[in-house]
Amino acid sequence: MANTTSAKKATRKIARKTAINKSRRTHMRGQLRKMEEAIAAGDKEAAQNQLKLVQPVVMKSASKGIIHKNAASRKISRLSARVKALGA
Repeated sequence: MANTTSAKKATRKIARKTAINKSRRTHMRGQLRKMEEAIAAGDKEAAQNQLKLVQPVVMKSASKGIIHKNAASRKISRLSARVKALGA
């Protein structure tokens, strides 16, 4: 347990930031799940539209430090390739 005033404040700040990050991560995962469903359904139009929604969410998560920027780029790249493969 924190004893000093500054340590107590740091604990409060960490709790607040954790809640925000958890919310953002949940939102990102939900968008990715919708993307997976669109790809699984084989609907290229829906998948393309969902990709346009997913891309900024994932990149914003990377900029906020929720996931690594390379992981975000990798996710977007792989999703884009899968959407492109739907048409082939």
